[in-house]
Amino acid sequence: MGATSHQAGAAGRAPAADRPSSLRNVVLVGHSGAGKTTLVEALALTAGAVNRAGRVEDGTAVSDYDEIEHRQQRSVQLSLVPVEWAGIKINILDTPGYADFVGELRAGLRAADAALFVVSSSDGIDGATRMVWDECAAVGMPRAIVVTHLEAARADYAQMTAVCGEIFGADDPDAVIPLYLPLYGPPGPDGHTPVAGLLGLLSRRVYDYTSGERVERDPEPAELDLISDARSCLIEGIIAESEDESLMDRYLGGEDIDFKTLVDDLERAVARGTFHPVLMAAPAADGARQGLGTVELLELITGAFPTPLERAAVSVTAPDGAERPDVTCDPDGPLVAEVVKTSSDPYVGRVSLVRVFSGTLRPEETVHVSGHGLADRGHEDHDVDERIGTLTSPFGKQQRTLTQVIAGDLACVAKLTRAETGDTLSAKDRPLLMEPWPMPDPLLPLAIAAHSKADEDKLSQGLARLVAEDPTMRLEQNPDTHQVVLWCLGEAHQDVALERLRSRYGVQVDPVPHKVSLRETFGAKASGRGRHVKQSGGHGQFAICEIEVEPLPPGSGIEFVDKVVGGAVPRQFIPSVEKGVRTQAARGVAAGHPLVDVRITLLDGKAHSVDSSDAAFQTAGALALREAAAEARIHLLEPVAELSVLVPDEYVGPVMSDLAGRRGRVVGTEQAGAGRTEVRAEIPEIEIGRYAVELRSVSHGTGRFTRAYARHEPMPPQIADKVREQAEKGI
Repeated sequence: MGATSHQAGAAGRAPAADRPSSLRNVVLVGHSGAGKTTLVEALALTAGAVNRAGRVEDGTAVSDYDEIEHRQQRSVQLSLVPVEWAGIKINILDTPGYADFVGELRAGLRAADAALFVVSSSDGIDGATRMVWDECAAVGMPRAIVVTHLEAARADYAQMTAVCGEIFGADDPDAVIPLYLPLYGPPGPDGHTPVAGLLGLLSRRVYDYTSGERVERDPEPAELDLISDARSCLIEGIIAESEDESLMDRYLGGEDIDFKTLVDDLERAVARGTFHPVLMAAPAADGARQGLGTVELLELITGAFPTPLERAAVSVTAPDGAERPDVTCDPDGPLVAEVVKTSSDPYVGRVSLVRVFSGTLRPEETVHVSGHGLADRGHEDHDVDERIGTLTSPFGKQQRTLTQVIAGDLACVAKLTRAETGDTLSAKDRPLLMEPWPMPDPLLPLAIAAHSKADEDKLSQGLARLVAEDPTMRLEQNPDTHQVVLWCLGEAHQDVALERLRSRYGVQVDPVPHKVSLRETFGAKASGRGRHVKQSGGHGQFAICEIEVEPLPPGSGIEFVDKVVGGAVPRQFIPSVEKGVRTQAARGVAAGHPLVDVRITLLDGKAHSVDSSDAAFQTAGALALREAAAEARIHLLEPVAELSVLVPDEYVGPVMSDLAGRRGRVVGTEQAGAGRTEVRAEIPEIEIGRYAVELRSVSHGTGRFTRAYARHEPMPPQIADKVREQAEKGI
């Protein structure tokens, strides 16, 4: 690392890969504001892919080029930035850091073979970044760390590397060690001492960026002392994590290990996912071509990060679930590609970003598109053959045409009208299916209504396209409340959804208060008499029925009993009475919510030989039920959810207090791994409409929860009275 020079790729052309070994796929992970997008631009500049203003040929940014991102001033979607370095094509996947867009992060992790964790030297490491690190560790994904914001007044690289060691190397302190030390320049006017270069611990060389270009030189005596003190710790860590026992014996025996051997062991340990080097990077100064640390970072990615060939074989099945052999990264193997992101272009239409895991994708060929396992998100299972349009390599807003995409590479595919995020592309004569990657459940509801009649006509299609792009969003047409509900991950996710509906699909919607599915039931036995008698010329209407209503245990539904004697109500009209009371029960009898858990008994009635009819007895049955309800106390039943909250141990107390303040009942707690606790509770759904946002605040972004419907329970009288008042006012 740092002893060789590399030639950058040329700007203006799409990097191409003719074999998987010349590919690297890396995803950038870090909290919002850590500097991921700035780092991507700095790497692209050093690789010669953009100009010194960080722009592509059309003047747009290489990442965060979407208009929504401009307006919100943050990344909201996954961006692919391909660059070339030393003959290696690097697919850099820039992900949003904000928790609401974790689905885009998951897509990036799925498409990448290694992760680069970006941490700010002035802001530290948040809980969400720690959780992603643990997830990557669980699957053995290779990881490295880059420290940014070195120019900040509060920046402290030494302290930040220590924090990285404590947090990311908690289980193995030897696994998280810096490769370079900062070389500080003279203090600036504000007294801050900037980082002007790097001290290479392995190479024992100095890389000075003071001039705006990377200049390599021998260290001065004082610099050499700094290097020597830290170098021993680094070498011991590399040798330990590479598990090269013979090398460890040689090192402990006092042998001076040569540079190439150390670099080989470093690359082996990083690719195996057991050693996680810490680097630093800063954007280029005005007029400079290279940002501090960007060359070293590109060297690490190309030299130490794994190729797609080193990724474990991918499990596949037939669309019907039949077993099929695992596929490996072979350009000549069976075609298996996955849609990791779907977007819409106003001129091209639907564009699918795909990762090819096996085989070779070519333009104008027909492929099988298979999507299964996301029916609960509003994505119907589908299997269809589609013709691929143009294959392109994205770069900012530009799309550069490709002649093929080999196994291990990523590219955009145009005009796959049925393909959705998570779908599998395979050969039409050999359809295969990859299991969708896990996605967080959207738990923040957004009820919407069309702004106008014109919007109402376009709403259905716009929503279908929206959820096709984003599997972390779920569309619900609630049959009880008759609301259209978009379930999202957070408020920012909601804002982006509304903005995309408006700007991309021309659909203006208005948020409306979200309603939960309430029920009604009788609090005590009551009687009612329904009299429907009209004589206004022509055929009259005559029906009288008397009923008794009594409450039943929860979950009983509606039971109808016929106890009419002597033919007071003719047999042919008894089903009419039942239909009338059931229809009225579905409409509600107090606040407009369905009536449940009652037994309705028909006791008596009267009929007319000419004027009685099916419609008349339906009306009489409904009237009888309404009269019975007027005499009785009607209880409102609210849905209760089973809540499972997973939080670090230090937040268990605040979470339990918060649940208690929401009328929740904690039913148990148990340890769920090192330092984490699962809190189980039952809580009214009306109290957790915004819990996805509020738990994030209570747990500082580290908490997660799941919810499931448990049952309906009587609502407290004071809350029920308020709901009735709102119903009367039409709220």
